[in-house]
Amino acid sequence: MRFQFALLPALALAGTLLSRPAWGAEPQTLRVLCYNIHYGQGTDGEYDVARLAKVILKQKPDLVALQEVDVGVKRSGRVHEARRLAELTGMAVRFGPTQHYEGGLFGNAVLTKLPILDVHIQPLPYTEATPEKVTYPRGAIAVTLKGHDGKPFRFVSTHFQHNIAEDRLAEAKAINEHFAGEDDAMPTILAGDMNATPDSEPIKTLLTRWSNATDEPAAPSAPSINPKSRIDYIFYRAAPHLKLTHAEVIADEIASDHRPVLAVFEVSPH
Repeated sequence: MRFQFALLPALALAGTLLSRPAWGAEPQTLRVLCYNIHYGQGTDGEYDVARLAKVILKQKPDLVALQEVDVGVKRSGRVHEARRLAELTGMAVRFGPTQHYEGGLFGNAVLTKLPILDVHIQPLPYTEATPEKVTYPRGAIAVTLKGHDGKPFRFVSTHFQHNIAEDRLAEAKAINEHFAGEDDAMPTILAGDMNATPDSEPIKTLLTRWSNATDEPAAPSAPSINPKSRIDYIFYRAAPHLKLTHAEVIADEIASDHRPVLAVFEVSPH
């Protein structure tokens, strides 16, 4: 069943808004985490949102991009995973559904310590499922936040198609169109499970408009046990005041089937 995106803006506004004191003139640290949480199910088969929250809190992030988030879905016990993670981490949350699933909703989310100014949910192109091949609707949730100097910047969480290369390329092009246009001066951080390796066409397409906040060489992020592929990323653009100071893949094997990816920025006044 296709999700009716007219309902999404209202759904995205669910959550708790927290504020933090304004940053001063000195450079500040911005910690960004990207985490595909596998709808709360760990590699031991257990659904444990509290365990995911502990992994997140250990990294002390200011921003978290989440993928594969269940809200009211039967398989994960009808838990509102986005809201529960917000409660457990003390962060604000916005949820961006991409489809109905087992009586609930499934999609991406953002956790933030920074004040939220706006929320936008953007459907992405995808191939409809057939009896021979299961695909999923794809989308991105973008929150506009109040930055250290009071100016807005954007944070985007997304998840590309897992089994159709043409979809991933189309989704990368759509991300560039919607959030990295030639006349779009909004500083933006993009994070997600791109289901694509660093040398693939979708990543090359993103890199025409974005910088990759990655460790070198890029460590694998999936599967979480004995990872073999780097498919989870943090990118940034139109942000000369952002200086990448650290990037790593966090070595957690249990909470999800993906390892979280961390990027730390030094943010200078501008």
